[in-house]
Amino acid sequence: MKSLLSSENRFLLMLIGVSTLVLSLASVSRHLLFQSNALDLGFFDQVTYLISVDQPPITTFQDLHILGDHAAFIFYPLGLLYRLYPSVYWLLAVQALSLSLGAWPSYHLACQAGVKPAQAKAIAVVYLLYPLIFNVNLFDFHPEVIALPAILWAVWAAREQTLTQFIGAIILVLSCKAVLSLTVIFLGLWLLIWQRRRLYGAIALGSGAFWFIFTTQWLIPHFKGGEVAAVGRYDFLGSSVLEIAVNLLLKPQLVLGHLFTGANFIYLLLLIAPLLWGLTWRHLDPLIPALPALGLNLLTDHLPQKDLVHQYSIAIFPFLLIAVIDSLAHQRAWLQRPRWILLWALVAFLALAKFGYFTSLYLQNLDTWQASRQAIQQVRTSGGVLTTATLAPHLSHRVLIKLAINGAETLDLGQFDYVVLNQRHPGWEIEPGLLPRLRESLSQRHDFQLRYQQDEVVVFQKQSLQTGERQS
Repeated sequence: MKSLLSSENRFLLMLIGVSTLVLSLASVSRHLLFQSNALDLGFFDQVTYLISVDQPPITTFQDLHILGDHAAFIFYPLGLLYRLYPSVYWLLAVQALSLSLGAWPSYHLACQAGVKPAQAKAIAVVYLLYPLIFNVNLFDFHPEVIALPAILWAVWAAREQTLTQFIGAIILVLSCKAVLSLTVIFLGLWLLIWQRRRLYGAIALGSGAFWFIFTTQWLIPHFKGGEVAAVGRYDFLGSSVLEIAVNLLLKPQLVLGHLFTGANFIYLLLLIAPLLWGLTWRHLDPLIPALPALGLNLLTDHLPQKDLVHQYSIAIFPFLLIAVIDSLAHQRAWLQRPRWILLWALVAFLALAKFGYFTSLYLQNLDTWQASRQAIQQVRTSGGVLTTATLAPHLSHRVLIKLAINGAETLDLGQFDYVVLNQRHPGWEIEPGLLPRLRESLSQRHDFQLRYQQDEVVVFQKQSLQTGERQS
């Protein structure tokens, strides 16, 4: 790579800075509009906070240890940021920066492949305009966004034969989510066979295989007490990771019926349309490492895995981009001129990026916005809270927080110091009569008192807390 102060790198730093700012403003605005959710922003915010205060990182939204979720060790270093100042905005900032940083290795991969400088700059912009980058930034927080630039970095390091950087990138990828070990395994196969990087391929293949076996067969079951969470989405193949793996090999007939569907066709079209100008049959081998993530998305009936809104395509996009870079380097891409490449990317972004949510979907809770803000201010201690899904990410810095969703009737209300409910916009997984019944139950209890109500937003507080406030 060139000097950090070179004109090319100054261009990249400016591009990354602008992108980080735009993405941060977008995700923060969504959060302030009460459009973020307990799952996943509140979930990850609580465990990161608990790590920062030396508490077991067990989210009480699901009573689940963070290592039993996806073996995401990355939250332990993220907890250091919360030690400086505990704030959910750290996660949103890290996400925006991680997604933007992918422009750096994208540009240098293009230069490494022999692409012209103007085309390489266009590739960096194409990366940032890929609709998934903007959309996934809006969908709460997910640790695999940190793996996105690391995957691109690993490929650059392998081709450049810089072993230390390659190992660092692989470790970072594996620390983000257990399922990414499958991507690392196939990255190893690709490096070993197609790229002729035997040492790098062996390291990726070996580390990925070890991490997959270790996390799915011991670590996650140890902390969760059961199978990996997503196994249920593939129950037609088996009830465990090993059974699914065996049936994939021995019973291919089970797979075919789930591959050739209309939903999968549309999903594939969404994936490739923004980059179709640069994909050619002769340079599709970089897609080998994308096969595990692509296969998982195609085989499931879980529709969020078949769009450019959620995080499930993060491990696919880097290799689509590398395939485009290779086609461009061999002058086989349909478009060669940077201006036409950028125009295609811009049109795809305008068509598929969800910026329109800020004028429609994200304004749905405005009628209770002021009331929700005031209700949150009534929670003045770190005591236990029972609340609705969109309020939860604003109250998750505590050891105990639960959701007022279906099944909450069975909870012991005495364990909470506060109950904060938005009856007009209660969120997901809640039947219409639940919150009125919960409010009636709280009104009849002698240990709770209604502290605040406005626009169907209510706050009940434990009587003992109010007594303490009067005495102080």
